[in-house]
Amino acid sequence: MVSVVERVLYSGRTKYQEVDVAVNDDYGKMLVLDGKLQSSTSDEFIYHEMLVHPALVTHGNPRDVLIIGGGEGATLREVLRYRSVRSATMVDIDGEVVEVCEKYLPEMHQGSFRDPRTRLVIGDGREYLRRTDERFDAIIVDATDPIEGGPSRLLYTLEFYELARSRLREGGILSTQGTSTFYNARTFATIVNTMSRVFPHVRGYQASIPSYISDWGFVVGSLGRDPASVTPEEAEARARELGLPELNYYEPAHHPHYFWLPPRVRRILAEERGISRDEEPVSVY
Repeated sequence: MVSVVERVLYSGRTKYQEVDVAVNDDYGKMLVLDGKLQSSTSDEFIYHEMLVHPALVTHGNPRDVLIIGGGEGATLREVLRYRSVRSATMVDIDGEVVEVCEKYLPEMHQGSFRDPRTRLVIGDGREYLRRTDERFDAIIVDATDPIEGGPSRLLYTLEFYELARSRLREGGILSTQGTSTFYNARTFATIVNTMSRVFPHVRGYQASIPSYISDWGFVVGSLGRDPASVTPEEAEARARELGLPELNYYEPAHHPHYFWLPPRVRRILAEERGISRDEEPVSVY
């Protein structure tokens, strides 16, 4: 049972969404957007490590990384752990959220906004991809769920993944959060299906996140290695070479096993035929 909110550190509304930073006994500081918990200091490491490291270890030599979303700065924090990374561009549509997180959630960003490799851009991530001529080794989409009327819905469509692929270098990789595999398994399956139209190797996986009260889905699309084909020995060797420290959740020796999914989710993946397109984007239900 989650305890009640003890105190509110910040509450406001930006151009795009309601923003709250609150504290309770169970989960510590919590970032809440439009009434939905995004991150808590007690367990955010599970989400952010699983969003970033299966993809970047699979790639093996990430140099230039683009993050779309990620207002807390925690995805940025994980990307910057790699000694191979020379630039980390973070594009977030809501500059006010970034400011709130930098001020009230230092435990999450841990100074990553001030790293000399960081370039922070306030703007629409999809529009940024459309306009830039840059190429990246990895693109990580740390956006809110595809909620009808929400700011992130067009970051889960066929057209978006085609655009993202065009901005990846040879062997590049894309990772995205994929919503709850318990409450929104068909949305997760649709995201997997959609990415499979664009990338030769696509893997869905999940992790249990206590503050979400759910298993949470992630999807990775690779132009190089199949993420599940990277052996434990390869993952450990890559982690050492890349300077990846011991983490709290992701463990290189377990790398290929993260891509196991329970039978219920595999059945839904096999049954679901939906594709998310701009004219009819997938949404959570």
